[in-house]
Amino acid sequence: MDRSVVISGVGAVTAFGVGIEPLWEGLLAGSSCLRPISRFDPSGFPSRLAAEVHDFSARDFVPKTYRKAVKVMARDIELAVASAKCAIEDAGLSTKGCPATDNVEPTYPSRRIGCHIGAGLIAAELDELTSALATAVDDDGVFSLEKWGDVEGDGAMGNLQPLWLLKYLPNMLSCHVTIIHDAQGPSNTITCAEASGILSVGESLRVIQRNDADLCFSGGAENKINEMGMLRMDFAKRLAPTGDETDGAKIVRPFDPNTPGGLLGEGGGILMLELESSARARDANIYARVSGFGAGHSPRSDDAAERSRGLQYAIQSAIKDAGLTPADIDAILPHASGVPHMDAEEIAALRTVFGDRLNDIPLVTITPNIGDTMAGHGSIAIGVGAMCVRKRTLPARLNAGTPAPDLNAGPADVRDAPINHMLICTNAQGGQNGAVVLSAATESPQ
Repeated sequence: MDRSVVISGVGAVTAFGVGIEPLWEGLLAGSSCLRPISRFDPSGFPSRLAAEVHDFSARDFVPKTYRKAVKVMARDIELAVASAKCAIEDAGLSTKGCPATDNVEPTYPSRRIGCHIGAGLIAAELDELTSALATAVDDDGVFSLEKWGDVEGDGAMGNLQPLWLLKYLPNMLSCHVTIIHDAQGPSNTITCAEASGILSVGESLRVIQRNDADLCFSGGAENKINEMGMLRMDFAKRLAPTGDETDGAKIVRPFDPNTPGGLLGEGGGILMLELESSARARDANIYARVSGFGAGHSPRSDDAAERSRGLQYAIQSAIKDAGLTPADIDAILPHASGVPHMDAEEIAALRTVFGDRLNDIPLVTITPNIGDTMAGHGSIAIGVGAMCVRKRTLPARLNAGTPAPDLNAGPADVRDAPINHMLICTNAQGGQNGAVVLSAATESPQ
Protein backbone atom coordinates (compact mmCIF):
# COMPACT_ATOMS: atom_id res chain seq x y z
CA MET A 1 0.00 0.00 0.00
CA ASP A 2 1.20 3.55 -0.63
CA ARG A 3 0.26 4.69 2.91
CA SER A 4 3.41 3.52 4.69
CA VAL A 5 3.24 3.59 8.51
CA VAL A 6 6.05 4.32 10.96
CA ILE A 7 6.61 4.36 14.71
CA SER A 8 7.30 7.97 15.66
CA GLY A 9 6.95 7.70 19.44
CA VAL A 10 7.42 5.01 22.09
CA GLY A 11 5.97 5.19 25.59
CA ALA A 12 6.45 2.57 28.26
CA VAL A 13 5.93 2.01 31.95
CA THR A 14 7.78 -1.03 33.29
CA ALA A 15 9.51 -2.07 36.48
CA PHE A 16 12.59 -0.22 35.17
CA GLY A 17 10.66 3.06 35.34
CA VAL A 18 8.64 5.44 33.19
CA GLY A 19 9.65 5.86 29.56
CA ILE A 20 11.45 3.79 26.96
CA GLU A 21 14.91 4.97 28.03
CA PRO A 22 14.92 3.38 31.53
CA LEU A 23 13.70 0.13 29.95
CA TRP A 24 16.34 0.24 27.21
CA GLU A 25 19.13 1.06 29.64
CA GLY A 26 18.04 -1.77 31.93
CA LEU A 27 18.08 -4.24 29.05
CA LEU A 28 21.50 -3.04 27.87
CA ALA A 29 22.83 -3.56 31.40
CA GLY A 30 21.37 -7.07 31.59
CA SER A 31 19.44 -6.18 34.75
CA SER A 32 16.35 -7.92 36.08
CA CYS A 33 13.45 -6.40 38.04
CA LEU A 34 12.02 -9.75 39.14
CA ARG A 35 12.13 -9.45 42.91
CA PRO A 36 10.02 -10.42 45.96
CA ILE A 37 6.51 -8.98 45.74
CA SER A 38 5.99 -6.02 48.09
CA ARG A 39 2.49 -4.84 47.15
CA PHE A 40 0.76 -7.55 49.18
CA ASP A 41 1.74 -10.55 51.26
CA PRO A 42 2.46 -13.33 48.72
CA SER A 43 3.38 -15.99 51.28
CA GLY A 44 0.31 -18.07 50.42
CA PHE A 45 1.38 -18.40 46.79
CA PRO A 46 4.00 -20.83 45.47
CA SER A 47 5.24 -18.02 43.18
CA ARG A 48 6.33 -14.99 45.16
CA LEU A 49 8.43 -12.97 42.71
CA ALA A 50 7.35 -10.42 40.13
CA ALA A 51 8.43 -7.19 38.43
CA GLU A 52 6.58 -4.32 40.11
CA VAL A 53 6.40 -0.66 39.09
CA HIS A 54 7.25 1.54 42.08
CA ASP A 55 6.63 5.21 42.89
CA PHE A 56 4.08 5.70 40.17
CA SER A 57 0.70 7.44 39.88
CA ALA A 58 -1.31 8.44 36.83
CA ARG A 59 -1.97 11.80 38.51
CA ASP A 60 1.44 12.86 37.26
CA PHE A 61 0.51 12.07 33.64
CA VAL A 62 -2.90 13.65 33.15
CA PRO A 63 -4.00 17.30 32.83
CA LYS A 64 -4.85 18.97 36.14
CA THR A 65 -8.48 19.17 35.07
CA TYR A 66 -8.56 15.38 34.71
CA ARG A 67 -7.00 14.31 37.99
CA LYS A 68 -10.32 13.49 39.66
CA ALA A 69 -10.80 10.77 37.05
CA VAL A 70 -7.75 8.92 38.40
CA LYS A 71 -9.99 7.77 41.28
CA VAL A 72 -11.83 5.52 38.84
CA MET A 73 -8.70 4.16 37.16
CA ALA A 74 -7.56 0.64 37.94
CA ARG A 75 -3.81 0.10 37.82
CA ASP A 76 -4.05 -1.19 34.23
CA ILE A 77 -5.69 2.07 33.12
CA GLU A 78 -3.05 4.15 34.88
CA LEU A 79 -0.28 2.26 33.07
CA ALA A 80 -1.94 2.92 29.71
CA VAL A 81 -2.58 6.61 30.37
CA ALA A 82 1.01 7.23 31.47
CA SER A 83 2.44 5.26 28.55
CA ALA A 84 0.31 7.27 26.12
CA LYS A 85 1.59 10.59 27.47
CA CYS A 86 5.17 9.35 27.22
CA ALA A 87 4.57 8.27 23.62
CA ILE A 88 3.07 11.63 22.62
CA GLU A 89 5.96 13.54 24.15
CA ASP A 90 8.52 11.19 22.64
CA ALA A 91 6.97 11.72 19.20
CA GLY A 92 7.05 15.50 19.53
CA LEU A 93 3.31 15.65 18.91
CA SER A 94 0.72 18.00 20.35
CA THR A 95 -2.76 16.91 21.42
CA LYS A 96 -5.59 18.58 23.31
CA GLY A 97 -4.55 16.82 26.51
CA CYS A 98 -0.82 17.12 25.94
CA PRO A 99 0.05 20.34 24.10
CA ALA A 100 3.71 20.62 23.13
CA THR A 101 3.70 24.22 24.39
CA ASP A 102 1.05 26.66 25.60
CA ASN A 103 -1.50 27.71 22.99
CA VAL A 104 -0.17 25.27 20.38
CA GLU A 105 -2.84 23.65 18.24
CA PRO A 106 -2.97 19.82 18.06
CA THR A 107 -0.74 18.35 15.36
CA TYR A 108 -3.63 16.35 13.88
CA PRO A 109 -7.39 16.95 13.73
CA SER A 110 -9.19 14.88 16.37
CA ARG A 111 -11.12 12.85 13.80
CA ARG A 112 -7.80 11.70 12.24
CA ILE A 113 -6.48 10.22 15.50
CA GLY A 114 -7.32 6.60 16.32
CA CYS A 115 -6.72 4.49 19.42
CA HIS A 116 -6.30 0.72 19.79
CA ILE A 117 -5.21 -0.58 23.17
CA GLY A 118 -5.03 -4.17 24.40
CA ALA A 119 -6.29 -5.03 27.87
CA GLY A 120 -6.70 -8.01 30.14
CA LEU A 121 -9.22 -9.21 32.69
CA ILE A 122 -8.83 -6.44 35.27
CA ALA A 123 -8.96 -7.79 38.82
CA ALA A 124 -11.02 -5.90 41.39
CA GLU A 125 -9.20 -4.54 44.40
CA LEU A 126 -9.90 -6.89 47.29
CA ASP A 127 -10.63 -4.13 49.81
CA GLU A 128 -13.39 -2.77 47.58
CA LEU A 129 -14.87 -6.13 46.74
CA THR A 130 -14.74 -7.72 50.18
CA SER A 131 -16.29 -4.71 51.89
CA ALA A 132 -19.42 -5.50 49.89
CA LEU A 133 -19.13 -9.29 50.02
CA ALA A 134 -18.94 -9.19 53.81
CA THR A 135 -22.49 -7.78 53.92
CA ALA A 136 -23.88 -10.52 51.65
CA VAL A 137 -24.00 -13.35 54.17
CA ASP A 138 -27.09 -15.03 55.60
CA ASP A 139 -27.82 -15.75 59.27
CA ASP A 140 -25.52 -18.79 59.11
CA GLY A 141 -22.63 -16.73 57.82
CA VAL A 142 -22.85 -18.22 54.31
CA PHE A 143 -22.59 -16.08 51.19
CA SER A 144 -26.05 -15.37 49.78
CA LEU A 145 -26.68 -14.42 46.17
CA GLU A 146 -30.08 -13.10 47.25
CA LYS A 147 -28.50 -10.68 49.72
CA TRP A 148 -25.83 -9.75 47.19
CA GLY A 149 -28.34 -8.74 44.53
CA ASP A 150 -31.11 -7.26 46.70
CA VAL A 151 -31.44 -3.89 45.00
CA GLU A 152 -34.66 -2.88 46.75
CA GLY A 153 -33.42 -3.46 50.29
CA ASP A 154 -29.96 -3.07 51.79
CA GLY A 155 -28.27 -5.30 49.22
CA ALA A 156 -24.55 -5.86 49.37
CA MET A 157 -24.07 -4.70 45.80
CA GLY A 158 -25.13 -1.26 46.95
CA ASN A 159 -22.09 -1.21 49.24
CA LEU A 160 -19.67 -1.19 46.34
CA GLN A 161 -17.82 2.05 45.75
CA PRO A 162 -19.62 4.59 43.52
CA LEU A 163 -18.70 4.12 39.84
CA TRP A 164 -17.03 0.85 40.88
CA LEU A 165 -17.54 -0.87 37.53
CA LEU A 166 -15.87 1.94 35.58
CA LYS A 167 -12.52 0.95 37.10
CA TYR A 168 -12.63 -2.58 35.78
CA LEU A 169 -14.02 -2.50 32.23
CA PRO A 170 -11.22 -3.44 29.78
CA ASN A 171 -12.24 -0.74 27.31
CA MET A 172 -11.52 1.94 29.91
CA LEU A 173 -7.84 1.96 28.93
CA SER A 174 -8.57 3.29 25.47
CA CYS A 175 -11.55 5.27 26.77
CA HIS A 176 -9.42 7.45 29.07
CA VAL A 177 -6.66 7.86 26.49
CA THR A 178 -9.11 9.00 23.81
CA ILE A 179 -10.85 11.43 26.17
CA ILE A 180 -7.60 12.98 27.42
CA HIS A 181 -6.15 13.43 23.92
CA ASP A 182 -9.46 14.02 22.10
CA ALA A 183 -8.86 11.13 19.71
CA GLN A 184 -12.13 10.84 17.79
CA GLY A 185 -10.99 8.42 15.07
CA PRO A 186 -11.46 4.63 15.04
CA SER A 187 -11.05 3.12 18.50
CA ASN A 188 -11.05 -0.46 19.71
CA THR A 189 -10.07 -2.69 22.62
CA ILE A 190 -8.47 -6.10 22.08
CA THR A 191 -8.44 -8.64 24.91
CA CYS A 192 -6.21 -11.47 23.71
CA ALA A 193 -3.72 -11.85 26.59
CA GLU A 194 -0.07 -11.43 25.52
CA ALA A 195 -1.02 -11.01 21.86
CA SER A 196 -3.20 -7.97 22.62
CA GLY A 197 -0.50 -5.37 22.05
CA ILE A 198 0.67 -6.77 18.71
CA LEU A 199 -2.91 -7.24 17.49
CA SER A 200 -3.67 -3.64 18.48
CA VAL A 201 -0.70 -2.44 16.47
CA GLY A 202 -1.98 -4.47 13.53
CA GLU A 203 -5.40 -2.84 13.89
CA SER A 204 -3.86 0.64 13.93
CA LEU A 205 -1.70 -0.21 10.94
CA ARG A 206 -4.69 -1.21 8.84
CA VAL A 207 -6.74 1.81 9.97
CA ILE A 208 -4.02 4.18 8.79
CA GLN A 209 -3.39 2.23 5.59
CA ARG A 210 -7.03 2.43 4.58
CA ASN A 211 -7.05 6.20 5.22
CA ASP A 212 -9.36 6.20 8.24
CA ALA A 213 -6.71 7.92 10.39
CA ASP A 214 -3.24 9.44 10.12
CA LEU A 215 -2.12 8.82 13.70
CA CYS A 216 -2.99 6.12 16.23
CA PHE A 217 -2.27 5.38 19.86
CA SER A 218 -1.53 1.68 19.82
CA GLY A 219 -0.42 -0.90 22.37
CA GLY A 220 -1.52 -2.54 25.59
CA ALA A 221 -1.17 -2.57 29.37
CA GLU A 222 -1.93 -4.93 32.22
CA ASN A 223 -1.27 -5.57 35.89
CA LYS A 224 -1.76 -9.04 37.31
CA ILE A 225 0.38 -8.49 40.40
CA ASN A 226 -2.56 -8.72 42.79
CA GLU A 227 -4.18 -11.54 44.69
CA MET A 228 -6.83 -12.40 42.09
CA GLY A 229 -4.50 -12.06 39.13
CA MET A 230 -1.85 -14.25 40.74
CA LEU A 231 -4.43 -16.85 41.70
CA ARG A 232 -5.77 -17.09 38.14
CA MET A 233 -2.28 -17.48 36.69
CA ASP A 234 -1.41 -20.09 39.30
CA PHE A 235 -4.55 -22.08 38.44
CA ALA A 236 -3.55 -21.84 34.77
CA LYS A 237 -0.18 -23.41 35.65
CA ARG A 238 1.69 -20.44 34.23
CA LEU A 239 3.79 -19.47 37.25
CA ALA A 240 7.05 -20.99 38.46
CA PRO A 241 7.36 -21.90 42.14
CA THR A 242 10.01 -19.60 43.59
CA GLY A 243 10.69 -20.93 47.08
CA ASP A 244 13.12 -18.66 48.90
CA GLU A 245 14.79 -17.39 45.72
CA THR A 246 14.95 -13.61 45.47
CA ASP A 247 16.35 -13.23 41.94
CA GLY A 248 13.72 -14.02 39.33
CA ALA A 249 16.27 -14.02 36.49
CA LYS A 250 17.48 -17.36 37.84
CA ILE A 251 13.97 -18.80 37.48
CA VAL A 252 12.70 -17.45 34.14
CA ARG A 253 14.70 -19.52 31.64
CA PRO A 254 13.22 -19.12 28.15
CA PHE A 255 13.40 -22.15 25.88
CA ASP A 256 15.18 -24.30 28.48
CA PRO A 257 13.59 -27.78 28.36
CA ASN A 258 13.67 -27.80 32.18
CA THR A 259 12.17 -24.35 32.70
CA PRO A 260 9.89 -24.33 35.77
CA GLY A 261 7.50 -21.66 34.44
CA GLY A 262 7.19 -17.91 34.10
CA LEU A 263 6.86 -14.91 36.38
CA LEU A 264 4.60 -11.88 36.08
CA GLY A 265 5.44 -8.25 35.53
CA GLU A 266 3.20 -5.21 35.30
CA GLY A 267 3.64 -2.81 32.46
CA GLY A 268 2.24 -0.82 29.60
CA GLY A 269 3.49 0.11 26.18
CA ILE A 270 1.91 2.65 23.84
CA LEU A 271 3.31 3.42 20.40
CA MET A 272 2.50 6.33 18.14
CA LEU A 273 1.84 4.88 14.69
CA GLU A 274 1.89 7.63 12.09
CA LEU A 275 1.52 7.97 8.35
CA GLU A 276 5.11 8.10 7.12
CA SER A 277 4.63 10.97 4.69
CA SER A 278 3.12 13.11 7.44
CA ALA A 279 5.80 12.13 9.94
CA ARG A 280 8.55 13.07 7.51
CA ALA A 281 6.80 16.32 6.62
CA ARG A 282 7.01 17.42 10.25
CA ASP A 283 10.59 16.09 10.52
CA ALA A 284 9.65 13.45 13.10
CA ASN A 285 12.31 11.29 14.72
CA ILE A 286 11.26 7.95 13.22
CA TYR A 287 12.14 4.68 14.97
CA ALA A 288 11.17 2.15 12.32
CA ARG A 289 8.65 1.34 9.63
CA VAL A 290 5.86 -1.13 10.49
CA SER A 291 6.31 -3.10 7.29
CA GLY A 292 4.32 -6.26 8.00
CA PHE A 293 1.64 -7.70 10.25
CA GLY A 294 0.08 -11.13 10.67
CA ALA A 295 -2.25 -12.95 13.06
CA GLY A 296 -3.38 -16.51 13.60
CA HIS A 297 -5.10 -18.76 16.11
CA SER A 298 -3.75 -22.00 17.51
CA PRO A 299 -5.88 -25.15 17.39
CA ARG A 300 -6.67 -26.84 20.68
CA SER A 301 -4.24 -29.73 21.01
CA ASP A 302 -1.87 -31.47 23.42
CA ASP A 303 0.73 -31.55 20.67
CA ALA A 304 3.06 -28.53 20.57
CA ALA A 305 3.68 -28.85 16.84
CA GLU A 306 -0.06 -28.83 16.17
CA ARG A 307 -0.61 -25.81 18.45
CA SER A 308 2.25 -23.96 16.77
CA ARG A 309 0.35 -23.58 13.51
CA GLY A 310 -1.36 -20.36 14.64
CA LEU A 311 1.93 -18.62 15.44
CA GLN A 312 3.53 -20.08 12.33
CA TYR A 313 0.78 -18.60 10.18
CA ALA A 314 1.05 -15.21 11.95
CA ILE A 315 4.81 -15.05 11.33
CA GLN A 316 4.54 -16.13 7.71
CA SER A 317 1.76 -13.63 7.06
CA ALA A 318 3.74 -10.76 8.62
CA ILE A 319 6.84 -11.55 6.56
CA LYS A 320 4.80 -11.85 3.38
CA ASP A 321 2.94 -8.62 4.17
CA ALA A 322 6.33 -6.89 4.43
CA GLY A 323 7.30 -8.16 0.98
CA LEU A 324 10.11 -10.20 2.50
CA THR A 325 11.18 -13.82 2.96
CA PRO A 326 12.38 -15.54 6.17
CA ALA A 327 15.94 -15.07 4.89
CA ASP A 328 15.54 -11.29 5.29
CA ILE A 329 14.88 -11.35 9.04
CA ASP A 330 17.93 -10.20 11.03
CA ALA A 331 16.65 -10.64 14.62
CA ILE A 332 13.60 -11.96 16.46
CA LEU A 333 11.93 -10.84 19.68
CA PRO A 334 9.61 -13.73 20.64
CA HIS A 335 7.36 -14.22 23.66
CA ALA A 336 9.95 -16.43 25.43
CA SER A 337 7.72 -16.74 28.48
CA GLY A 338 9.54 -19.60 30.16
CA VAL A 339 6.21 -21.46 30.49
CA PRO A 340 7.06 -24.97 29.21
CA HIS A 341 4.08 -25.65 26.95
CA MET A 342 4.11 -22.13 25.50
CA ASP A 343 7.85 -22.22 24.84
CA ALA A 344 7.44 -25.59 23.11
CA GLU A 345 4.86 -24.33 20.62
CA GLU A 346 6.85 -21.14 20.00
CA ILE A 347 10.01 -23.16 19.24
CA ALA A 348 8.05 -25.39 16.88
CA ALA A 349 6.71 -22.38 14.96
CA LEU A 350 10.13 -20.72 14.66
CA ARG A 351 11.73 -23.96 13.47
CA THR A 352 9.07 -24.43 10.82
CA VAL A 353 9.43 -20.90 9.45
CA PHE A 354 13.21 -20.47 9.66
CA GLY A 355 14.53 -24.02 9.43
CA ASP A 356 18.30 -24.54 9.75
CA ARG A 357 18.91 -20.78 9.72
CA LEU A 358 17.23 -20.32 13.11
CA ASN A 359 20.47 -20.73 15.06
CA ASP A 360 22.01 -17.83 13.11
CA ILE A 361 19.22 -15.40 14.05
CA PRO A 362 19.72 -13.70 17.44
CA LEU A 363 16.72 -13.78 19.74
CA VAL A 364 15.96 -10.87 22.05
CA THR A 365 14.22 -11.96 25.27
CA ILE A 366 12.76 -9.54 27.81
CA THR A 367 10.75 -11.73 30.22
CA PRO A 368 13.79 -12.50 32.45
CA ASN A 369 14.14 -8.72 32.83
CA ILE A 370 10.56 -7.47 33.32
CA GLY A 371 8.45 -10.62 33.59
CA ASP A 372 5.44 -11.44 31.47
CA THR A 373 3.46 -8.22 31.27
CA MET A 374 0.53 -10.03 29.59
CA ALA A 375 -1.56 -7.54 27.53
CA GLY A 376 1.34 -5.10 27.78
CA HIS A 377 3.89 -7.59 26.46
CA GLY A 378 3.38 -7.29 22.70
CA SER A 379 3.61 -3.51 22.51
CA ILE A 380 6.49 -3.29 25.00
CA ALA A 381 8.26 -5.86 22.83
CA ILE A 382 7.62 -3.78 19.69
CA GLY A 383 8.97 -0.72 21.51
CA VAL A 384 12.14 -2.63 22.38
CA GLY A 385 12.34 -3.92 18.80
CA ALA A 386 12.02 -0.37 17.49
CA MET A 387 14.96 0.64 19.68
CA CYS A 388 17.00 -2.31 18.37
CA VAL A 389 16.33 -1.25 14.77
CA ARG A 390 16.96 2.44 15.40
CA LYS A 391 20.09 1.93 17.51
CA ARG A 392 21.32 -1.03 15.42
CA THR A 393 22.03 -2.72 18.73
CA LEU A 394 20.92 -5.88 20.50
CA PRO A 395 20.65 -5.61 24.30
CA ALA A 396 22.22 -8.04 26.74
CA ARG A 397 20.35 -11.31 27.11
CA LEU A 398 19.66 -13.10 30.39
CA ASN A 399 19.19 -16.86 30.56
CA ALA A 400 20.17 -18.93 33.58
CA GLY A 401 19.23 -22.14 31.79
CA THR A 402 20.32 -24.11 28.75
CA PRO A 403 18.14 -23.32 25.72
CA ALA A 404 17.67 -25.78 22.88
CA PRO A 405 20.95 -25.92 20.87
CA ASP A 406 19.38 -24.70 17.63
CA LEU A 407 18.24 -21.44 19.30
CA ASN A 408 20.41 -18.35 19.64
CA ALA A 409 18.93 -17.65 23.08
CA GLY A 410 21.68 -18.18 25.66
CA PRO A 411 23.33 -15.48 27.80
CA ALA A 412 24.85 -12.69 25.72
CA ASP A 413 26.35 -9.23 26.12
CA VAL A 414 25.29 -6.07 24.30
CA ARG A 415 26.35 -6.23 20.66
CA ASP A 416 26.15 -4.12 17.55
CA ALA A 417 23.81 -5.53 14.91
CA PRO A 418 23.02 -4.16 11.44
CA ILE A 419 19.28 -4.81 11.72
CA ASN A 420 17.26 -3.99 8.62
CA HIS A 421 14.24 -6.19 9.39
CA MET A 422 13.22 -7.47 12.83
CA LEU A 423 10.39 -9.84 13.71
CA ILE A 424 8.41 -9.38 16.92
CA CYS A 425 6.00 -12.23 17.63
CA THR A 426 4.09 -13.81 20.45
CA ASN A 427 1.72 -16.58 21.31
CA ALA A 428 -0.80 -16.09 24.11
CA GLN A 429 -2.68 -17.82 26.88
CA GLY A 430 -5.91 -18.15 24.91
CA GLY A 431 -4.33 -19.37 21.66
CA GLN A 432 -4.13 -16.03 19.88
CA ASN A 433 -0.94 -15.17 18.01
CA GLY A 434 0.45 -11.98 16.50
CA ALA A 435 3.54 -10.96 14.54
CA VAL A 436 4.94 -7.66 13.31
CA VAL A 437 7.93 -6.93 11.10
CA LEU A 438 9.80 -3.69 11.74
CA SER A 439 12.11 -2.35 9.05
CA ALA A 440 14.78 0.31 9.19
CA ALA A 441 13.21 3.65 8.32
CA THR A 442 16.18 4.64 6.16
CA GLU A 443 15.11 2.11 3.55
CA SER A 444 12.55 2.89 0.87
CA PRO A 445 9.04 1.51 1.52
CA GLN A 446 8.33 -1.84 -0.07
